[in-house]
Amino acid sequence: MLFIVHNVTSATRLLDVLPLFDGDLRVQMTATCTGSSPFLAGVPELLARAGLPVLPWEQAKETPFDLVVSASYGGELASVQGKLAVLSHGVGYNKRLSTPDTGHRTPDTGHPSPSSSPPVFGLSPDWLLEDGRPLATATVLSHPEQLERLRSACPEAAPTAVLAGDPCYDRILAALPRRAAFRRALGVGPGQRLIVVSSTWASRSLFGGAAEPEADDLLPWLLSRLSAELPADEYRTVAVLHPNIWYGHGPGQVHAWLDNARRAGLDAIPPLDGWRQALIAADCVLGDHSSVTYYAASLGIPVLLGAFPEQDLDPLSPVAALGRTAPRLVRRGSLRAQIDQVVAAHDPGRYKELAEQTSSAPGESAALLRRLFYGLMELPEPDQRPALLDPLPLPPYLPARRTAPVRVLVGGIGSHPPEVSVVRYAVSGAEPEPAERADSAYTLVDEETRETGRLGIADVVVRYAAGDDPRLGPPAAWTAEALDRYPYCGLVAYADGPDRCVVRTRDGDLVRLSAAAAPDGRADLCDPAAYAAALHAWLTSGRSLERAVPRITVRTGTTAHQVAVEPLTP
Repeated sequence: MLFIVHNVTSATRLLDVLPLFDGDLRVQMTATCTGSSPFLAGVPELLARAGLPVLPWEQAKETPFDLVVSASYGGELASVQGKLAVLSHGVGYNKRLSTPDTGHRTPDTGHPSPSSSPPVFGLSPDWLLEDGRPLATATVLSHPEQLERLRSACPEAAPTAVLAGDPCYDRILAALPRRAAFRRALGVGPGQRLIVVSSTWASRSLFGGAAEPEADDLLPWLLSRLSAELPADEYRTVAVLHPNIWYGHGPGQVHAWLDNARRAGLDAIPPLDGWRQALIAADCVLGDHSSVTYYAASLGIPVLLGAFPEQDLDPLSPVAALGRTAPRLVRRGSLRAQIDQVVAAHDPGRYKELAEQTSSAPGESAALLRRLFYGLMELPEPDQRPALLDPLPLPPYLPARRTAPVRVLVGGIGSHPPEVSVVRYAVSGAEPEPAERADSAYTLVDEETRETGRLGIADVVVRYAAGDDPRLGPPAAWTAEALDRYPYCGLVAYADGPDRCVVRTRDGDLVRLSAAAAPDGRADLCDPAAYAAALHAWLTSGRSLERAVPRITVRTGTTAHQVAVEPLTP
């Protein structure tokens, strides 16, 4: 059998179904790339990762196959020899084609259409028919509503339609019980909200820029407000961007565009791995007309639409219905207020009807697709072995890292028992505009900051490294050297674990700060720099270190962190 890869986007859906053939010694899988997509970067690496023999496209067209599977209509699919099954690589078929455009961050390379209402991609005779006959032996759909639109748009192809659910959605559903683990993998601490910024790749997407010359471009405002309005210890932010954004412009360019936000703590999730886990872990999704946003709504996650070009969508599609239902993100007012409002007012059942249109058979796509594929190959399915999809893996631990200077606002300091409230904002581009009243304020800077000039005037300098890192450690040595390097700094901190750090004061005291574990024994994932910031505020208020021993309460938002204060021998 042959998997046809158009680009990385379509290949991700093919990777979903690869496990359906595991263990079958009768099946030889191969892959090819049509070379017809403008987004070919990343495809060789993905095919190498899959570990399948890769045939040149010209050779693939000349080779007979028992089954050919594609997740896109790109390329000369009519030239392949074998029964063709075509899957959707998103939530069904929703988008209309638009004209080529190279003036936005997400260039649109669709084909021009003379019609004022371009056809819906994947449902038009332009792709589905060859010489008036269906191109595919099986057109795989995930829900009957797609079949109704297919019958209307291209009745000749309707007999090839097969309802087989959505394997991507099924993998998400199966992983929902692991939400807490995914949140910890992303470094989401107690009391934090995970905000996912999601964008598809079209010119009128959230990441695509303003659609019209006179329209506002929301993205620069949004990226700046993420750090200026969302306290670092109360919100965690990640971006999930369409693979065509990554590979159309290059990872280096994407990272450059996101640089200010990344230095302020935003993490861009890699295009192949982790986006589904981030979605499951999310508290709110700021998105557009992407499949990711629709999947989020289907899961009952609050969504705010930062862009939603109705003219680019089939008005009868479920994604268009989401645009008529979900609240819109606007530049007027506070970003934080809009996020908090949509989370507080959200009803998990708000998008129940839309969720029901995500898949006709939730949890059953593996069985349905394997039955289809083996039927097309005229081969009995493997005996005594259920059809299974791979579970979503646990991502590597990825806590937020802020190398931009951090403004620390100190609230009430209490002595009985010792307690300090801190609110931290990364300063990157726009200055923070906090709503909180502060008794005092100062600056904390990561030693790996790009703004090295700020180290000389920082109140607190922090370093993140393993305690036994031979380049820096042990913590006692680094802290002593750091105080010498930064003579105007009042306190330095060496964070050698997710819930602890060693600090040294200007008076020479060496102290271990360790957060108490949660009731289940797991580490408190609040950034240890917050504990160092709190201790600095305690000391600069005129209180002694001895009065903070053995424990101090550090408040970030509504969360109280119990932090052990253990003096060490210098």
